[in-house]
Amino acid sequence: MYRAKRAALSPKVKRRVGKYELGRTIGEGTFAKVRFAKNTENNEPVAIKILDKEKVQKHRLVEQIRREICTMKLVKHPNVVQLYEATSGRLKEDEARKYFQQLINAVDYCHSRGVYHRDLKLENLLLDGAGNLKVSDFGLSALIDQVKADGLLHTTCGTPNYVAPEVIEDGGYDGATADIWSCGVILFILLGGYLPFEDESIISLYKKISEAQFTCPSWFSAGAKNLITRILDPNPTTRITIPEILEDPWFKKGYKPPVFDEKYQISLDDVDAAFGDSEDQHVKEETEDQPTSMNAFELISLNQGLNLDNLFEAKKEYKRETRFTSQCPPKEIITKIEEAAKPLGFDIQKRKYKMRMENPKAGRKGNLNVATEVFQIAPSLHVVELKKANGDTLEFQKFYRTLSTQLKDVVWKCDGEVDGNSVVA
Repeated sequence: MYRAKRAALSPKVKRRVGKYELGRTIGEGTFAKVRFAKNTENNEPVAIKILDKEKVQKHRLVEQIRREICTMKLVKHPNVVQLYEATSGRLKEDEARKYFQQLINAVDYCHSRGVYHRDLKLENLLLDGAGNLKVSDFGLSALIDQVKADGLLHTTCGTPNYVAPEVIEDGGYDGATADIWSCGVILFILLGGYLPFEDESIISLYKKISEAQFTCPSWFSAGAKNLITRILDPNPTTRITIPEILEDPWFKKGYKPPVFDEKYQISLDDVDAAFGDSEDQHVKEETEDQPTSMNAFELISLNQGLNLDNLFEAKKEYKRETRFTSQCPPKEIITKIEEAAKPLGFDIQKRKYKMRMENPKAGRKGNLNVATEVFQIAPSLHVVELKKANGDTLEFQKFYRTLSTQLKDVVWKCDGEVDGNSVVA
């Protein structure tokens, strides 16, 4: 009673992080919380993203968070950071042009710093109090040092409706050119109020994107149509570049080049300090001996198969393959499957994250042979695929049902299907 009374009479203690006084929570996710805060030295309002370090380490996202912080350190521009509220309906042409000009300014600057966003979409654009556009969420961004020897990026990522054709094809892509395509999709939405590429079938959606199957509505001006067509060119080698966009007549109308001070020192010391004490607590992403990364867009097309509620249930049609997701380390997944298959009498051959399981006893259609492989989707999420390579399909069904009962601690349980709107490779 005494303590409660004292607490009631005491003034509310405001939490601080360094020189910042924390206020209300304005956003919350799985690994982080965003709170409104105030710089006590100049009373400037800011947003502070507070990470749950234990969860970040547990899910092996340290390197991803470190990369995002490094990216934000490299990028300092009046049109970068924060978000853009999803628009309700289309904008007037002059207003859409103004935001598009600011978007191109921001993306051009990022590219000049060797930063490729790779997930430009309406949800990652915000407006500040003065109505200026801000680019946010660099979690999927790539730095220039991630470019391979062929001069291209090879990680398939982004949001399907916004992603460039060459990213889907998974043969390597130029980060700058792919970002420009996404900017074109955004411009179409700002002017039209809807997506240029949309289809319930992911395969049909990819076909539309790869062939640039879109139609500009009648209210688009000739200049806007011409620019969008040049941006949404499925051939990345002939797609319009940012220097060419800056010279486009429609774009140049009312254009004001950005004015900002770039004279600042970049120091990544605090990034190392923030994660320095966790080096022995998290698993670094290895450059070799890792499971094959599953194409994120292939994953979306499989999302009916990722419904774990009915994953191992019999269906009318007898499938020759099945798959499940797991948050266990890949080596542990392979070990657990091996331990579960051996008592069933199967001979096992392993090679890294691939496995062949064969029943030495012949069945109705010869020896049942099951090919298994672990694919990496993200550092803490894997897809395990089991395919019947030989033998009877009914025997395969019976085998994986029996196997599944031994893998309850490996299969990641969830309520529904994996969300296919935002992809990470």
